[in-house]
Amino acid sequence: MFAIVRTGGKQYRVAAGDKIAVEKIDGEAGDTVSLGDILLAGDGGEVKSADGLVVSAEIIAQTRGEKVIVFKKRRRHNYRRRNGHRQSLTLLRILAVGDAKKAAPKKEAAPKAEAAPAAEAKAAAPAKEAAPKKAAAPKAEAAEAPAKKPAAKKAAPKKEA
Repeated sequence: MFAIVRTGGKQYRVAAGDKIAVEKIDGEAGDTVSLGDILLAGDGGEVKSADGLVVSAEIIAQTRGEKVIVFKKRRRHNYRRRNGHRQSLTLLRILAVGDAKKAAPKKEAAPKAEAAPAAEAKAAAPAKEAAPKKAAAPKAEAAEAPAKKPAAKKAAPKKEA
């Protein structure tokens, strides 16, 4: 089964197992992302409905494209400008082209499991950190007080005759 997806303002024809380079997508290598903007889907020579279809992909790497040189010149005006550009890219491996029901639980299950221990750790940590912060605050204020200097006086405006 194949699908045509739109990401980063461009369209790509993808199938399971394909590797594509797209405009930068947030995430780290090994993360799973879902491409939800499906324009067309098909199987062999038949076109199928793209409603509720999701393409799941794994991020292989975050990289940058080749350098493009932009050179501007105007003849006989001594005008030359040289500029370079490297586009940020994300390399994706397409895992599956299928229903949202199949792809979504895989993506959501891992973050929820990681988020629960992190939330507990954050809840316990602020109680320990609150006391040292209060003690440190007066020291910072005391250090700033002697450093202040009086404002300089401005010269009186000159009178015109």
